[in-house]
Amino acid sequence: MSLGPLMIDLAGLELQADETELLRHPLVGGVILFSRNFESREQVRALTDRIRACRDPALLIAVDQEGGRVQRFREGFTELPPLRWLGRMHDADPGRGRSLGLLTGRLMATELMDIGADFSFAPVVDLDYGVCDVIGDRAAHPDPDVVAALTLAVMQGMRQAGMSAVAKHFPGHGAVTGDSHHVLPEDSRDYTDILDDLRPYSSLIADGLGGIMMAHIRYTAVDLEVASLSPFWMQRVLRDELGFSGSIFSDDLSMAGAAAAGGPLRRTQAALEAGADMALICNDRAFVERVLGGLHLPESIAGHARLAALRSNKQRYAEAKYGSTEWQDMCTTLAQARATPVLELDGNG
Repeated sequence: MSLGPLMIDLAGLELQADETELLRHPLVGGVILFSRNFESREQVRALTDRIRACRDPALLIAVDQEGGRVQRFREGFTELPPLRWLGRMHDADPGRGRSLGLLTGRLMATELMDIGADFSFAPVVDLDYGVCDVIGDRAAHPDPDVVAALTLAVMQGMRQAGMSAVAKHFPGHGAVTGDSHHVLPEDSRDYTDILDDLRPYSSLIADGLGGIMMAHIRYTAVDLEVASLSPFWMQRVLRDELGFSGSIFSDDLSMAGAAAAGGPLRRTQAALEAGADMALICNDRAFVERVLGGLHLPESIAGHARLAALRSNKQRYAEAKYGSTEWQDMCTTLAQARATPVLELDGNG
């Protein structure tokens, strides 16, 4: 059995019998975990063990562990800074900012791999235009070159620990005011004005970025399809122009931003036919069941291979695992950096 093109969620702290049956469905290829699935490191490690035991090959296991306000697992995990903090560190000292980005990515990946996760949907690559509240301090900086430098460092740190990065939200969520959980945001910029948003992705792709999550945003001057449902953005821009060869994920298709495509089955079909390798469906079990009961797609050998490449590298993780002296040193270094006030540059120097 290969990995299916759907990533779904679970209700609670333990895997229930009906959920086990869902995870054995051939259309399912992954599980995303949320705060409701976490009580302790020991509990969530037992949960991921059970998920992996459901089938062969084992399902991919993901989580949103960006840092800042989007960190699903907290008790027993290092409190990670938001990317904007790294941006301010970079403004004060670019070399130190990149070094702390590398450390943060490696620390996050090390702690997640210890409990059985394959990857985090991170880093956020959106530019900080100062208008999108749902992104806010999740974005590192308004300068695309600084965003590229810092997110590249985070990605490389994750890789050092044995984890692939899945950057988001392509082609860019920072210039809209709406929250795609509740509305369909629209960005009226011309394509040439969006090129800055794409520049950090080019840097990450050139260094072997493993995955990208699409944005539920319509770029009205470029393409009338929502980006997460758009062959233009996934195939022409991401695959052809930027040369991306990794896995493409939709954002959660139960969000209001994806509703333009219609009901559950039509949304999912549209995202996968447009070029996504895996579609996320979260927080709506009826949605999942409708899709599993009606989705018909030919198996994608290439898509399966791209998804399989996102499995965590246990051998690399073992070189400096959770609890090791190196992990302790990383925790200490980050804590000391966060305890030191960041100097704000006034631009008059």
